[in-house]
Amino acid sequence: MNASILVQPVVLSGGSGTRLWPLSREKYPKQLLSLVGQDSLLQATVRRVTGTLGVSLTAPMVVCNEEYRFVIAEQLRLLGTDGMVVLEPCGRNTAPALTLAALAATKGEADPVLLVMPADHVITDVAAFQSVVSQGAALADGGAVVTFGITPDAPETGYGYIQTGEVFGSNADANARTIARFVEKPNLATAQSYLDAGNYLWNSGLFMMKASVWLAALGQCRPDILAACQAAWDVGQTDGEFVRVGQELFAACPSDSIDYAVMERIAAQTAGGAHTATLPSGVVIPLRAGWSDVGAWDALWQVLPKDVHGNVLQGDVLLQDCSNTLAISEGRLVACVGVSDLVVVETADAILVSHKDKTQDVKKIVDRLKAQHRAEGSIHRKVFRPWGSYDGVDAGERFQVKRIVVKPGGTLSLQMHHHRAEHWIVVSGTARVTKGDEVFLLSENQSTFIPLGTTHRLENPGRVALEMIEVQSGSYLGEDDIVRFEDVYGR
Repeated sequence: MNASILVQPVVLSGGSGTRLWPLSREKYPKQLLSLVGQDSLLQATVRRVTGTLGVSLTAPMVVCNEEYRFVIAEQLRLLGTDGMVVLEPCGRNTAPALTLAALAATKGEADPVLLVMPADHVITDVAAFQSVVSQGAALADGGAVVTFGITPDAPETGYGYIQTGEVFGSNADANARTIARFVEKPNLATAQSYLDAGNYLWNSGLFMMKASVWLAALGQCRPDILAACQAAWDVGQTDGEFVRVGQELFAACPSDSIDYAVMERIAAQTAGGAHTATLPSGVVIPLRAGWSDVGAWDALWQVLPKDVHGNVLQGDVLLQDCSNTLAISEGRLVACVGVSDLVVVETADAILVSHKDKTQDVKKIVDRLKAQHRAEGSIHRKVFRPWGSYDGVDAGERFQVKRIVVKPGGTLSLQMHHHRAEHWIVVSGTARVTKGDEVFLLSENQSTFIPLGTTHRLENPGRVALEMIEVQSGSYLGEDDIVRFEDVYGR
């Protein structure tokens, strides 16, 4: 293996993971959660490429929704990496997201091999994953577009499939195959026929190709997407650790997936046996690495360690005479007696109880919550901000109580409210308070009152977290009642 192959890890962090509600929500989706181990799924995705043999890895690049930018930047910081975060003003599926990554990767005449990874997948056998990445890097460096197909162990109806074709490349790469075709999620009988045939793999959504190869292939297959992304990129700006593209120009980009935009056309070209092909070769490499897209609660149950009765327990959970049950508590005690094949998930503001066979239908609950304009469908009670977090402890007619945590050095915006007053009580740490023309410090057990219409700011000048209780009172308590005058985070 040639160690000079430069590989750019690209993490696509889109999607809301609605089937993992109530832990995963639109404003804090599953890739940001620590569902398997201490790392979040996004952190685990970044970490698993470290140490891959035969390649030179650049710092990771994450393409994500603007709303998640501060949380993702913080998660990368905790990993000790200074990777690039490219912001999508709106979701346009994976083909435009990858195109932005390719444009970023080719800035300054570079042309690395892109290793494209969804942020929300689980891979338990990292060594096996790194082995196929090394193999894929060599094929991609040679001009092929490589994808990794998961070797199926069941007639799964929740995944798309890839039909493999002839052996691709040398004998050393005999497990690499041409792509005969992509097929949509099948019914059970069709999925069983695929499993019996032995030449079908699950479509993983993992890809490798040179940045220039992707841009050229997209230019042939979907020039409209390439033109829109290029236009948005050309007017983009660097905002601290983030890269922003033109909002209106990107919003005008057609929405399409990597598979539909390019990969299926490459497969059709290969199947047609075109000797004058202009698209790159499409290659699929089988992958056996304990992969899961953790698409629903039953999939999470499958990848987590179980007790002797097949139960998975997280948090404050007691089970009595239960089997094959997933029970998760984020705070309160969860007790289950005499149940089997259930999913029970407790959070501060919602509890889910589902049969494991029906976890795909959790999305329907989320759809109903959104139709009723209920906050539980999109946000947690605990909300993360670039300066820290707040947790809605209690609320009633004309009042609201929040527990606020400001990380060391964190600074809220200089702001004012038209419809509410606030009372701040410091529980621990030190607060620097701006109130009108005054600036002063508060320590533990001290408090201050912010009258309605008063300009104010909260800062943590200390080295430990600032924890405080905020009591809001007034005629309207919505988060949109904020007039910002200064904000270090550019909101």
